[in-house]
Formats: sequence, C-alpha cells, structure tokens
Amino acid sequence: MFIDEAKIRVKAGDGGHGCVSFRREKYIAKGGPDGGDGGRGGDVIFVVDPSIDTLLDFAGRHDWIAKNGKCGEGSNRHGADGEDLIVPVPPGTLIYDEEHGLLLKDMNTPEMHVCICRGGRGGQGNKAFTTSVRQTPRFATDGKPGQERNLRLELKLIADVGLVGMPNAGKSTLISRCSDARPKIANYPFTTLSPVLGIVELSGFRRFVMADIPGLIEGAHDGAGLGHDFLRHIERTRILVHLLDILPSDDSDPVDNYHKIRGELEKHSKVLVEKPEFVVLNKADLDPEGIFCKDIIERLGKSGDNALIISAVTGQGVPELNDKLWAIVKGKNDFG
Repeated sequence: MFIDEAKIRVKAGDGGHGCVSFRREKYIAKGGPDGGDGGRGGDVIFVVDPSIDTLLDFAGRHDWIAKNGKCGEGSNRHGADGEDLIVPVPPGTLIYDEEHGLLLKDMNTPEMHVCICRGGRGGQGNKAFTTSVRQTPRFATDGKPGQERNLRLELKLIADVGLVGMPNAGKSTLISRCSDARPKIANYPFTTLSPVLGIVELSGFRRFVMADIPGLIEGAHDGAGLGHDFLRHIERTRILVHLLDILPSDDSDPVDNYHKIRGELEKHSKVLVEKPEFVVLNKADLDPEGIFCKDIIERLGKSGDNALIISAVTGQGVPELNDKLWAIVKGKNDFG
C-alpha cells in the first residue's frame, strides 16, 4: 500500500519535577536541603531513512509522544532525562504545522535530522534555592511541559526522471524494462494505482532514479482519474519523459493526448511546465515502417534532440533513451 499523506500529533516529553528533601544522616543534627533537579523531557526528532518509501507507518498511529523526564530525588540526585523519540520518514517528506499551515522542514536529504518538538526543562530541587539568608527552602519547581504540535506529513518522491502520459501509454512496461522495478502491467487503464520508483543501472557505474506516475487524464488537476493525488510527485524530478502511445486503443489522436497532458501539468503547477521534457513515442513495434511516428513528430514540431522512438516491449531504442536521459540528468548534454 502506498501512503503519501498523514496527519499526526507529536508531543515532546515533560520535564521532571524538582525534589524537596533534607539530609537525614546519623550524627548530623540538622541536615541541609538536598533535593535534586528533575530530568529534561525527550525531544521529538524526525530522521530521513532511505530504506522507507511510504508514510504507511503513520496510517495506524496518530500520537507520537516522547518520554518524560524523571523527578529529582534526595541526596542531590538528578532525575534521568527522558529518551528522545526518533521518527523515521522517507526522503522527500514535507512536514507542515497543521494549525498554521506552515512548512516546517523539507526532509530531502538522507540521514537528515530535525528536532520538531523540544522536551520540557526539568524543575529545580530545593537545593538550588539555598542562599545565605534562606538556608532551608521548602519548595521546588515543577518541570516544564514539552512542546506539542499537530503535523501534516506529505510525501513527494525524489527521482531524476518522471514518466508522464495517458493511461496505458506503456510507462510501467518501460520502467520494468529499464530497472528492477516490477509494477503491475495489464491491458486496461489505471493498472498503476500508485507511483513506482526504479533505479536505472547503466554501464560505467552510471545510474539514475526513474518514477512511474499513474496515468493522467483530462481534468486530473481537478481530481479526475488518479492524477490529482500524484501530480505532486513529479514536481521534484529533474526531467519529464512524456510517453506517447502512437496507436491508442481508444483511437484518440496522440498529438491531442500530448497537449491534454501538457495542459493538466500547467494547470497544476507552473513549475512542471518549465521542467525539461523529453518526448518518447512508444510501441514502435506496431509501426515498422515508421509512418505514424514520423507524422506525430512533425505535428509536434519536435526534433531528434528532444524526441525518441522506442518499443518498451521489444527494447527497441531503450538503451539510447537511457543514455540520453543520463546525459541530461548529469548536465552532460545541452537539452533543447
């Protein structure tokens, strides 16, 4: 199950109370105050864990609470500090303060640590209040409460290349051909119900991350189909690969389909429209003479520098596509 949004409550630990105590030892008639301070409450710390790829752990747990500090004790014994609560999140997690709608942190770097709620300070024991004129204080202070927040977590996948296109354009087939990712593949729309990440390994220790985004349809930015929920996942990608089915099963026009998807991207975010785009004409095995592909490229006004013809099923053109994408991702090719 792919979970990319969650709402939780986090609370740091409360500080322990200070202690009121006086020495009681044999042969000492009047012992002085010896109440220890309370311990500090534990912090709530979010940590990026690259081994996690969804927010599934937050689906069944709403409250995330750190340990409280222990109270101080006699004989000047300091209460133990509360244990910090470490909350692992996948790379690309955005942490929002739900009450104020404020972005607190973009967790976009592996092993990144950020303290979201600080634990309360421990109270002082009566020993701390001893002065030359107040030698037997009979009071201590309470520990401070830990910080508390209501958070909204939103996951945006981090990938170098994002695959976009109409349902059944062949995105899942392509990512399974390029990487070890094994998404469900079937001959019906919306086979892919959640984003899929795959690592494309090339010769010479070259690699990049590719994301298969569920198929988009007209009206996706308003919630039609599945695209509304997943459009944000391609906002982090460096380049978009627009996959076109040259012979759609519904007899639609590939060029019209291209402009529909571009329109949805623009309506969702201006950032997406400004990203570099590489057009890939898929299912070339159905057009051995190249008649349909040539017509589509001419009507789109594309050139060989930013368009390629492939067949994800047979592998035709896929190695060339991967080499081009790697060069663009690494900035070794002037993308036109």
